[in-house]
Amino acid sequence: MGGVRCVGGIVHDDAGRLLLIRRAHEPSAGLWSLPGGRVEAGETDAEAVTRELYEETGLDVVAGQLVGSLTRGPYDIHDYACTVHGGVLRAGDDAADARWVDAEAFATLDAAGELTDGLADTLRHWGVLPHVRASG
Repeated sequence: MGGVRCVGGIVHDDAGRLLLIRRAHEPSAGLWSLPGGRVEAGETDAEAVTRELYEETGLDVVAGQLVGSLTRGPYDIHDYACTVHGGVLRAGDDAADARWVDAEAFATLDAAGELTDGLADTLRHWGVLPHVRASG
């Protein structure tokens, strides 16, 4: 039997910024991560992603395709591309803060050691880092 099944949402806005939350609780309290959490009994991954992102960010999202999966300690994490369909961004539930992060801000958080362990490398490997806003 596997570990604790968890889901995360990879959400970009129209400018290519990535949605991150600052974790309010362990593991990794105080660090920035993708929003997400545990899949509850009877939930599909898509239902869990939608619920968790609403609870942590106030945004209504629709889960799309699986971007990638990884294991961190006892957690089997499955991250999905998501699209925002409404809501108002605010930190809630297990999030101490929530914000849209552009490529420069993401690099700054990474350099300062403020991202959860392996997040930058994983997102880079999956090709889903924040995009640099096109000049225009």
